Amino acid sequence: MKERPEYVLFDKDTKAIVFGYQQNAIQRMLDFDYICRRKEPSVTCIVNPTREGYHKCFWGTKDIMIPMYKTIKEAVEKHPDADVMVNFASFRSAYQTSKEALESKTIRTVAIIAEGVPERRSRELIKIANEKKKWIIGPATVGGIAGGGFRIGNTAGMLDNIIACRLHRPGSVAYVSKSGGLSNELNNIIARNTDGVREGVAIGGDRYPGSTFIEHIERYEKNPDIKMIVLLGEVGGVDEYVVVDALKSGKIKKPLVAWCIGTCSKVFPAEVQFGHAGARAGAERETADVKNKALKEAGAVVPDSFEDFDKKIKETFDKEVKAGRIKPMPDIEPPKIPLDYKVAIRDGIVRRPSEFISTISDDRGEELMYCGVPISKIFEDDYGLGGVLGLLWFKKKLPKWSTDFLEMVVLLTADHGPAVSGAHNAIVTARAGKDLISSLVSGLLTIGPRFGGAVKGAADHFTSYCDAGHPPEFMVKDMKIKNINIQGIGHRIKSVTNPDKRVELLKDYAKKNFPMTPYLDYAIEVEKITTAKRGNLILNVDGCIGILCCDMFRSIGYTKEEVKEFVSLGTLNALFVLGRSIGFMGHIMDQKRLKTGLYRHPWDDIAYMMPDKPEKVK
Repeated sequence: MKERPEYVLFDKDTKAIVFGYQQNAIQRMLDFDYICRRKEPSVTCIVNPTREGYHKCFWGTKDIMIPMYKTIKEAVEKHPDADVMVNFASFRSAYQTSKEALESKTIRTVAIIAEGVPERRSRELIKIANEKKKWIIGPATVGGIAGGGFRIGNTAGMLDNIIACRLHRPGSVAYVSKSGGLSNELNNIIARNTDGVREGVAIGGDRYPGSTFIEHIERYEKNPDIKMIVLLGEVGGVDEYVVVDALKSGKIKKPLVAWCIGTCSKVFPAEVQFGHAGARAGAERETADVKNKALKEAGAVVPDSFEDFDKKIKETFDKEVKAGRIKPMPDIEPPKIPLDYKVAIRDGIVRRPSEFISTISDDRGEELMYCGVPISKIFEDDYGLGGVLGLLWFKKKLPKWSTDFLEMVVLLTADHGPAVSGAHNAIVTARAGKDLISSLVSGLLTIGPRFGGAVKGAADHFTSYCDAGHPPEFMVKDMKIKNINIQGIGHRIKSVTNPDKRVELLKDYAKKNFPMTPYLDYAIEVEKITTAKRGNLILNVDGCIGILCCDMFRSIGYTKEEVKEFVSLGTLNALFVLGRSIGFMGHIMDQKRLKTGLYRHPWDDIAYMMPDKPEKVK
């Protein structure tokens, strides 16, 4: 670790450990480093008690990885070059974490951001820091900043404000303030009226700050790079009187411009608390007016009001420049920091081609939208499952006869017993101890041209021949010549004399509710031809679903070409998968409820046909 003079807390080589996973604050520190043209990032590592690994962030335009540890002990051991800890712990844990840092060998300065740290605990930390000759900034502070060198957390605000205040390079003026918010104002005032800030510290507004006005002013007095000092106190407390004594004794020789805010307290009939725990005058000498008078009498430059603070700072700086005691620091053009993508998008100043396009849903607003319909309206207007399928699959608000048909298909295809290949696979996988999703996927992977695929195949066959204007007889004869089975025709058990109730329900519903059924009518004529040859060559449930889905598409306004596109997209198989998943999951849960063991296929159901000996390779 590079040695620094004892009066310098931060410079261009300062390294820090950040306690708490404050991603925005970390990135702001790194962005400040970058515009200051630091050679290395100031954040060496992060302590995150709930996670270890790495945090990815930006160094200018490049991605960098910052290590993350669960304990302070590990962080200080692995990064002995870090002598600052920026502590974002809550007020409940700020004491213990700060104490551990102060008791480590390498941490010299701890910035405690939290408000509400118990006063007794603050005093204990101050005692430890004094004994070990270490520094505390805070509690209840935004931190501090070294112009062109180092920034604690969110000090000085957004990057554009930092550049406007010329904090990306060092100036000649140092300040110390109680208020973190007003320290940001000081950055601006000093930048406008001098050559800028060399260092600034907000000691925090608690009654017992970890370091005091005079301790920092004494540092500034010893630092030859600091030519002028600014103090911003406030109503309450007596720390300013220590500065008064130092002025009177001649310990402070550099120009000091000072002001204590809160002069308005005298207009109130009773004692008033001004935000900070320490901003309350318990006696007359703690009032802002009395302290300002004492500072002025001791030799500080004190304005008549805060309105004149900037003028006094400028007058004092100009006087020192004229006397040759200050040579103003030159301005430096900072490197440009690219805008974060989210910010640029928000402000509408960049565009890039999208990798994904969604035309069916949007979850970015206050309410999830399905094809432009708010989720609340889905329930208010009773869209139901069929209505949601219409929005997400077809991008249409379907009529009720159509949504009821889709729900009917889901119910009819929900299950077909445990023996079909999909249910069988799901059961076997569940009995092997796999979870529900793995077991479900095992069953779904069997869906294809032989199991479930007849829905799509039937739609393909019947719509192609019907749309081409071929009579049913031609379709049957042509497919026989081509040696292609007519998908959607035939059943192992059901027949003309023993019809499939599911098919009857579908046909009856369509005839009563569909505006048109050209494909169903065509399929019924084909069925008459096939059943004349064999009674079980009936229109089966897969075929009926596929055909009626195409009739539904035509009835709601799709062209023949659009219907074919929907079929090719796999929409009909998707409907089968949606329905059958319900049954698969039912079988999986059934097996787990029954606590069935690992399935092993019985030997007597396997035909073993091994040769007496293997064939020899010639």
